[in-house]
Amino acid sequence: MSQTVEGAAQPARRGRPGYDRSSLLDAAVAVFNESGYDATSVSALAARLGLSKAALYHHFSSKEEILETALSEALDGLEGVLVRTQSVVPSERLAAVLEGAVRVLAAHLPAVTLLLRVRGNSEIERRALERRRAFDQQVTGIVRAAQKEGTVRDDVDASVATRLLFGMVNSLVEWYRPGGTEDADALARDVLTVALDGLRTR
Repeated sequence: MSQTVEGAAQPARRGRPGYDRSSLLDAAVAVFNESGYDATSVSALAARLGLSKAALYHHFSSKEEILETALSEALDGLEGVLVRTQSVVPSERLAAVLEGAVRVLAAHLPAVTLLLRVRGNSEIERRALERRRAFDQQVTGIVRAAQKEGTVRDDVDASVATRLLFGMVNSLVEWYRPGGTEDADALARDVLTVALDGLRTR
């Protein structure tokens, strides 16, 4: 009779064959980004992933839960950047937030891409957009504090500066691909150089 060796590694349980919850989420987000969330039915999603609908529902209760999980992945990352930089002086915090946002985008590119494409067509999307607006408002507050500190020029409206800065960051989803010629560290440095040099006081 065979015996299990105590402490021996056991194979990971994957639920339905081929996907665990994390890999199914990644695959589903890729389909949403390619075909559009609203245009992708549960049946079409399951077919694209080579699953039955029952297998998909084993991991997620609905298409909406997949969307909410993916959007939270992106938003949790961005909000975490604000939390981690709370004790930093305004000018340095602005740089740290921008760098952190680039790193979140690089690490969670599909989820951030999906976040930037939602239009508020459902309650889940509207909640996500509200969180995103709250993030932007906090960044605007950081810009304004850096202006009062005298390290960022004050002849540019803080809310406009925030939109311009994150317009640059958000545009990365259109062309940045992990594993390319520039890694996340180099990308963050380049963004900081281009984004902040024009805002710093001389």
